[in-house]
Parts: sequence; structure tokens; C-alpha cells
Amino acid sequence: MRYGYFPGCSLTSSAKEYDISLRKVTDKLGITFEEINDWSCCGATSAHVTNHKLSAALAMRNIMLAGQQGLDNIIAPCAACYNRLIISQNEVKNHSGIRKETEDLLSVKFEKDLKIINILELFLKSGLNKITEKRKRELSGVKAACYYGCLLVRPAAITKFDDAEQPESMEKIVEATGAYAVDWNYKTECCGAAHSISRRDIVIDLSKKIIDDAIAHGANVLVVACPMCHTNLDMRQRAMKRKYPEHKNFPVLYLTELIGLSLGMDEKDLGIDLHYSNFKYADTLMNNSAKG
Repeated sequence: MRYGYFPGCSLTSSAKEYDISLRKVTDKLGITFEEINDWSCCGATSAHVTNHKLSAALAMRNIMLAGQQGLDNIIAPCAACYNRLIISQNEVKNHSGIRKETEDLLSVKFEKDLKIINILELFLKSGLNKITEKRKRELSGVKAACYYGCLLVRPAAITKFDDAEQPESMEKIVEATGAYAVDWNYKTECCGAAHSISRRDIVIDLSKKIIDDAIAHGANVLVVACPMCHTNLDMRQRAMKRKYPEHKNFPVLYLTELIGLSLGMDEKDLGIDLHYSNFKYADTLMNNSAKG
């Protein structure tokens, strides 16, 4: 299947390692992407909290471009982008007023639904068996806490791909890498999201609770599928250490990076050295897993 690719703003800037690792992993697994021509910001997070009309139009512009490109689906690796695209399309489809406003603003008619796919759906559909078949590194000692965050599985009535309170999709992918997915309590709790700049105090406390719960349940790594979640859980650990001196840095990997490691790829090639807290712990994590 040919997948339309919407990288979004984060994967081309602050989360470029997510894009790097995704491209390397999908290439290894034989999954083909076609980037949407002239894509633009989908409006997450700023637009949808300031102007509803603008938020729908920004997301729908990319969907309409993909349709004009002959694509039937869009893979949006960023959970926030995925959330905005799938919600906006649902609103335009089911609310005639929003549809007319959006079409008038964009001077384009909304002619067909596209399948909006998140990163978990992509690997479940096209890569699960391939990951297991192509595994080259032993990860049996890796104990991963799969973190979905707020946006990936909600609202359940629209996303519909997993349970909003007890999702299991990421665990299946993690287990395909040979790692162990721990059972824990905070997999869908909020990390503070876009408050990372305006209310850093909130983000520090919420993110620390998530990391602490993962550790309490035996995890030695957090696995995420959202650039915003990764920023809060990874970058804010220095601030956690200042506020809570007992805090010890804890690795936070993108799902694509964990898959890449299982496929035998080098940590630097996957962009793990760009993380604030992970890189110097990656070797230890892998060495421990090798010992089993």
C-alpha cells in the first residue's frame, strides 16, 4: 500500500529524530511513503484553541492536498497532528456549517474521505510480522512502559482503533521487537501537553509522576509516539532533577527508535543522540538487554 505522509512541523524541527528513525525503519520494512506536496501546519496546538474555523481549515487543507495527489490515506506520526486531522475531517463530514466555511475559506470542495492513520495503526497493519522476522538485536532485557498520552486514542468515538483507557496496540508492537511491555497505570495520563512553555511547573510534576509510575512497575524505558510527550518527558528531566534531587535520568524513546534498535540499527543513526536524557543510557540499556 502507498501511504501519504504528513510529517508535520515537529518532525521537521524539534523532533527530527522521530522522522529520521521512522524513515529508516519503514525503509527497512519495505513500507513506502509519499510525502504530501506543499503540506502545511495542521493547527496543533495553537489554532484549535484560538479559532475553530481556522483549526478545521488548516487540517483540511492537508487532507484535500493529499486527495488531489491521488492518495487514499495519510499517515500522521505525531499524535497531535493525527488528532487534528482525524477530528477536522470528521467535523467537516458531519457538520454542514463547518464544511461550507472550510470549503469557502480554502476555495476547494471536500470530495472524499481519506483514511487518517497513526503510527501504531501503520505498524500493526504493515509491519508487525516484518519486525519480528527482521529482528537482529536481542531486547529481552528491555522493560518498556508504553505511553499513549492524551491524544492518540481519544476521542474514542472518532479514533476507534483502540480502547481509550486500556489500549494495547503499542504493547503488541513493542513485543514484536522482543522487548517486554510492562503493565502500569499512567499509559494514557496527560504529561502537561502544550503547557511545556507556559506552565512548566505543571509539566514537571505531571511528567515526573508518569516516569515514577513506570519505574515502580519495573520499566527501564518509556516508549512514546508523540513529539510533545517526548519533549515533556525527556527534555524536562533536568528541571525534574533540580526540583526533585532524588530523580534519576530515565530514557524515553520514540517507538520507531526502539524498533530500529531491534532491527540492529545504530543509536546515532536513529537520532537517539539528539535526546536530552536518553543517549548516554542507550548503551547501558542495550547491554543489559543483551545479558537478558
